Amino acid sequence: MQNKPANLTVGCECNWMFINRQQAGILLAKQLTQLIAQDEQLDAHKMIVLALPRGGVPVGLEIALTLNCPLNVITSKKIGAPDQPELAIGAVTSNGVVIVDSQLKEFLRVPQSYIDKEREYLANKTKMLEHTWRQAAQLPEDLALQNKQVIVVDDGVATGMTAIAAACSLREQGAAKTIFATPVISRRACNLLQQEYNQVVALEIPEDFKAVGQFYIDFSQTSDAEVVSALTLAKCRQNSDALTH
Repeated sequence: MQNKPANLTVGCECNWMFINRQQAGILLAKQLTQLIAQDEQLDAHKMIVLALPRGGVPVGLEIALTLNCPLNVITSKKIGAPDQPELAIGAVTSNGVVIVDSQLKEFLRVPQSYIDKEREYLANKTKMLEHTWRQAAQLPEDLALQNKQVIVVDDGVATGMTAIAAACSLREQGAAKTIFATPVISRRACNLLQQEYNQVVALEIPEDFKAVGQFYIDFSQTSDAEVVSALTLAKCRQNSDALTH
């Protein structure tokens, strides 16, 4: 890759097909380990891994276990276009942060009243989901991100809307440094996220990007039970390590 930006780390642009999210997470964790070893400003002891549910959680688990970091969730839901719900025109986080693709909103003539209604509904929905998962895994509600180095993880990125909303939320919560890590990302989304995060780490930035699922052999939906199981496993590993040191 020629003239690679300083805040972009790419594993290998070789049209990988990932077996599943776990394998993708293991490969991504190796890439992050190398990055941390090469950058003296990065410190795994000050890091927390925040996964974008649900698909980002199995990927984030492998990263958290490898780096020995806490794992939690940061929920961001896309705002779908009125007549095309799969087309993201924006996104909302649990603390009410909303971002909108103004050009797409104007092109599709989406009224502000629609955005406002979706914001309220999605903020409440994401807040409820986070509470349910964290309570089931016995994790604190407060992420305590002040001065933390945060790795946000997803299983793949098409538009980047949910990841951008997450970045805005992290800034509001005082995160010191933000890294976005994903196995596969579209070129356009990668360019956008480089403006929002201190570092973007990806294994694959394909030119022919139609959907995240095309890069996985097994892209079955991640269940609520799997989310809770991953959060619980990471917490138990952290508690176990704390007792032995």
